[in-house]
Amino acid sequence: MHFEHTTIPGLYVVETAPRADARGFFTRLWCDDSFARHGIGMSVAQGNCSGTLHAGTVRGLHYQAPPAAEEKLVYCLSGAMFDVAVDLRPDSPTYRQWFGCELTAANGRGVRVPKGVAHGCQALVDDSLLLYYVSAPYTPDAERGVRYDDPLLGIQWPLEPVGVSEKDRSWPLLDSDDGAGA
Repeated sequence: MHFEHTTIPGLYVVETAPRADARGFFTRLWCDDSFARHGIGMSVAQGNCSGTLHAGTVRGLHYQAPPAAEEKLVYCLSGAMFDVAVDLRPDSPTYRQWFGCELTAANGRGVRVPKGVAHGCQALVDDSLLLYYVSAPYTPDAERGVRYDDPLLGIQWPLEPVGVSEKDRSWPLLDSDDGAGA
């Protein structure tokens, strides 16, 4: 596994090393030792999978507030996704900045999202599947979000956003009185 630093502190692109033969391939998605060597001591509390039927569909941007804040490790198992992270940590040098990258089953990349950073994604093709490892169980009262179309962020989605849930369309804007990370 190779860990690529991004512009956001603590956010890594994780490059797996698939081994292929005539049967197919094998790849490691999680290894305590590899993550620990990079200062990541994440424990996995849940493994979640989300399937997205249509290209252009946006999910997120989601995070959990303390004390239920969570880290995530996200991989695309099939299809292709544009994965986005937004830094909501007020003391971070990249506060309110975003990072995006393409995850596909073929490129073997994952993204490690630290606590205090919102996460979302857009399907680039129909029938895309994401696997999430998270460090804390889902806590409905701690769920928070950032609008995918917040003008303060200016996220450049590769496709026209479609299929956004009512909940994700209704998160407050960051510059509003009740905005996330305000």
